[in-house]
Amino acid sequence: MADTIDYTGLLGAGVSALGTGIAANQVTGAQNSLAQQQLALGQQAANAAQFRPVGVTSRFGTSGFQYDQGGNLIGAGYQVAPDVAAMREGLMGYAGQNLANVGGAQGLQQQAMGGANSLFNLGQQYVAQSPQAAAQTWMGQQQQLLNPGREQQLAQLQNQQFQQGRGGLAVGATNQGYTQGGQGLAATNPQMAAYYNAMAQQDASLAAQAQQQGQAQTTFGQGLMTGGLGLASSGYGLQNAALQPYNTALASTAATEALGQNAFDLSTALGAKQATAGGNVAQILNSAANQAAGTQQAGINAQNAATTGAIAGGTDAVTALLRSWAGTPTTQGITNTATGTDLSMFY
Repeated sequence: MADTIDYTGLLGAGVSALGTGIAANQVTGAQNSLAQQQLALGQQAANAAQFRPVGVTSRFGTSGFQYDQGGNLIGAGYQVAPDVAAMREGLMGYAGQNLANVGGAQGLQQQAMGGANSLFNLGQQYVAQSPQAAAQTWMGQQQQLLNPGREQQLAQLQNQQFQQGRGGLAVGATNQGYTQGGQGLAATNPQMAAYYNAMAQQDASLAAQAQQQGQAQTTFGQGLMTGGLGLASSGYGLQNAALQPYNTALASTAATEALGQNAFDLSTALGAKQATAGGNVAQILNSAANQAAGTQQAGINAQNAATTGAIAGGTDAVTALLRSWAGTPTTQGITNTATGTDLSMFY
């Protein structure tokens, strides 16, 4: 005889499984809703802290920015005030005029370089001789100048002695010389001796001057070469000096432009201060995303657990029903008494 079927237990198991599934779906839905809210809050924080510089107007200029429909910055610029723009253009014109003057200075520089080369080459010619060689050259030149006068003076002296009959007069001879056994001094004409002694003294004085003149020639040549180098340096300085007014005007132009650009700088500074929150924005967004992912995963886990429980409960109810049909509570040799079918294969 078949066992009595407890339909109350079967119904309770089915209701329990159904309730568990419904509760799991409600929990999952609530968690998904919370996750969406967290993501929305993170996106709002990111949008609020996005870099959005604003236009600024000052006495010297105005800045402006362009954004696309998504709020992204696509253009930026500034415009200087009209009077500042007029000053800027005036300075640019002045700079252009001074730049034209640089061409004239370049011509003067070439002339200066030519003169510098000439001076340097001339100085090289002077220093090509050694001081000794220069002294000998100078000495020869001085004697060449004195020789005509000396010859005339000697002729006058000889003529005077001839007329006075003293041409053969010679005195002052000695038997002993200045050294032991040396030859004695020869007799000379007093006037002739005085003449030649004066000429010798003059040559000795010229020789001393010649040494100084040789050194002076080398120094003079060195001075010419130094002057050539200095002139060349001054030639380069001419171009630098000509560029100075141009550089001054150009720098003043840039400073005037910077007055109008200051409005743009203020705008970007404000935007930069706002953008400093970018790191915090990323942390907020990442934290919200992590929390949302955790919440979603918890909902999935709850749903999976509930589904598994519901399936398990449903299986128990079906098994009990099959067993009731088989007329036996065991799992071996279960047969439907009405049809004679073995039902053990189903559980």
